[in-house]
Amino acid sequence: MDPTTTAIGTWSGGRFMHFGEALDDERMTALLRPGGGIETVITADTYGAGEADRVLGGALAGLDRDSYCLVGAVGHDFYEGEREGAKGFPRFTDSRLRDEGGYADYLRMATEQSLERCGVERFDLLMLHNPDRSGYSSPAVWEGMEALRADGLTRLLGVAPGPANGFTLDLIDCLERFGEQIDWAMIILNPLEPWPGELVLDAAVAHGVSLITRVVDHGGLFHDDVLPGHAFSPRDHREFRPSGWVQAGREKLELMRPFAERHGLSMLQLACAWNLAQPAVRCVAPTLIQESGPQARPIEDKRAELAALTGERAGGLEAEEVRAIRAIGENTGCMALKGASVEYEGAPLADRWPLSGHLQELAARWGIAPERDLSHAA
Repeated sequence: MDPTTTAIGTWSGGRFMHFGEALDDERMTALLRPGGGIETVITADTYGAGEADRVLGGALAGLDRDSYCLVGAVGHDFYEGEREGAKGFPRFTDSRLRDEGGYADYLRMATEQSLERCGVERFDLLMLHNPDRSGYSSPAVWEGMEALRADGLTRLLGVAPGPANGFTLDLIDCLERFGEQIDWAMIILNPLEPWPGELVLDAAVAHGVSLITRVVDHGGLFHDDVLPGHAFSPRDHREFRPSGWVQAGREKLELMRPFAERHGLSMLQLACAWNLAQPAVRCVAPTLIQESGPQARPIEDKRAELAALTGERAGGLEAEEVRAIRAIGENTGCMALKGASVEYEGAPLADRWPLSGHLQELAARWGIAPERDLSHAA
């Protein structure tokens, strides 16, 4: 099965990525178990250093393997690498761990280990997770990925930039270099955050690459139970967002609400429908969050709401409505981006590096001016 219109990732539920309250085993298993209108589940081996895979394996136990789509992701080496605080584990392409001659062996080992924890023999789609500069450009990486497909460990291949926003030119470059091998890519996109994800849409279309979009909920705002004054726990990942983001987002959200009411959609469904109206976007994977407090909606209701987004409800927005919603959500230049950047000088880091002449030329071919289109305006 290819990825379906809606998907749930193991970053939901607060167990492995700190969004809201952590679900207990029973609720987490029910959240991730395919069915009820959501047939695609996404995991990454680094979440919980493999524990997310194991929890997902429990949710998949007893199901017909052909009844759901399983998406995996490998790329952070928690086997030999040491965790670097909030940055997490190093990428497997880190020169401190191995040279390119060891890339294929690592990818095979990590994929086999992830499959074993999930209790299955193959992924439907395997993604390169949060690559560094080498991951986007090294033939040795993608030869290693292709070998996994050739040996039946996955049917489809993809790339998932992150974890922060950006990597725009790096992703386009990756598609140009390895587009014949890449079937899917994952980007951040939602009506309150159209930039910079929208800049890669044309390249995805040109190379026949389908897109999964994450952060569709915009930090939970589109779930409609994160209000001004909301108390986030000290470990909640949303604490990194700038002061006032909830108030500013809610004001824009209210301007979008009439579009949702016109189509009989919830705000989350509107965000998903807007994403699905974009070129190449085929799958939406919002973060499902159990917020704290008496006003919080049960996460089970949020799952049912996502599952109900099918057929016409997923694609009923008119082109003019899509443009109007995008205008409300205008956010160009709102943050410093990761990946290749005109704003960064110095030695390459795991998630940021200088903009090369090659990427400058690539940007020009795609009508992107990095100083204008990929810079922090604040």
